[in-house]
Amino acid sequence: MPANRPSEPFSCTYSPPVPELLAELDCSLVVSTYQAGKLILLASDGERIALLPRSFEVPMGIAVAGDQMAIATRHEIVLLSDERRMAPSYPRQPGVYDSLYLPRSVHYCGALDVHDLVFTTKGLIGVNTLFSCLFTLDPRFSFRPIWKPRFVTALAPEDRCHLNGLACENGEPRYVTALGRSDTREGWRAGKEKGGVLIDLKSGEIVLGGLAMPHSPRLVDGTLYALLSSTSELITVDPARGSYDVVRKLKGFVRGLAPVGDYLIIASSMIRKNHTFGDLGVAREAEPFCGLTIVHRKTGGLVAELQFLRTCEEIYDVQVLPGRRRPGMLGIADENHRRALSLPEQTFWGDDRPLESEHPTG
Repeated sequence: MPANRPSEPFSCTYSPPVPELLAELDCSLVVSTYQAGKLILLASDGERIALLPRSFEVPMGIAVAGDQMAIATRHEIVLLSDERRMAPSYPRQPGVYDSLYLPRSVHYCGALDVHDLVFTTKGLIGVNTLFSCLFTLDPRFSFRPIWKPRFVTALAPEDRCHLNGLACENGEPRYVTALGRSDTREGWRAGKEKGGVLIDLKSGEIVLGGLAMPHSPRLVDGTLYALLSSTSELITVDPARGSYDVVRKLKGFVRGLAPVGDYLIIASSMIRKNHTFGDLGVAREAEPFCGLTIVHRKTGGLVAELQFLRTCEEIYDVQVLPGRRRPGMLGIADENHRRALSLPEQTFWGDDRPLESEHPTG
């Protein structure tokens, strides 16, 4: 398979259908790797994959809607906007990018261990794993809780059930996943390998239990998909019957799922022995693999794979960037984003000279 030079950070190898398919679908991908502290953009020219890593502190869930992107990091929710008008004139690489994500605000929420993030009809909603609840942003508070499981009796920073995944239906939150039905501090850990649950937000009921570490629930054209991380399986769920079917066995610790066209992009991680999940069967038995697998949604057939060769070992999320063939991004650690000045009708690249002190001495 083609590959970047092995000496490059985040080098990868991939089968030919990966760049061909992304070009055909007219999209790029974005991946979060909290272990490496990077958000990675993956773009295609039809023959090769180009990687663009950007630094964020412990990035986890990613939400994408139109020109908006939100990233859950260790202490903040970072909100970015795609300013396409500024992409061609980006001073460092003019004429390279067709879009350019720029940080526009940061919400300092504290270390909530936020997992999934989703833009909904009610605004941005996140999974607050530390407090076992769903939340929205509020400029007055760290967060505003909007829902918690019935079995969780109080909001407390105790990670009682390891709430992690959120699926929406027609823009409304509909299903969540958790690793246990527990109401004590980190009580989910005792039965973590097969104690997972899927909860219907409309009824508040657990529609499926005994799951092998469920993550990344996604509703696609009326079908509810999810990943069972400790058994490396992609499943479809029938909430009415309280049952599921295995679509395909995959590699590694699966977590992160994005639909595009007739395909599903699934992320896999390697598990370190000293990791929280290092004692799982998947960590002992599965083929070591960190990367992306593309599966045909209707048949479950394997279409292509991309594997990271170095630097990136664990992925949390993957999202699709529709209509963007070569996206760029400026992270909050890159001071160049401060020069990107956008107005409703105009854009400017500001002066890059150092600012003079407002309080000169002497």
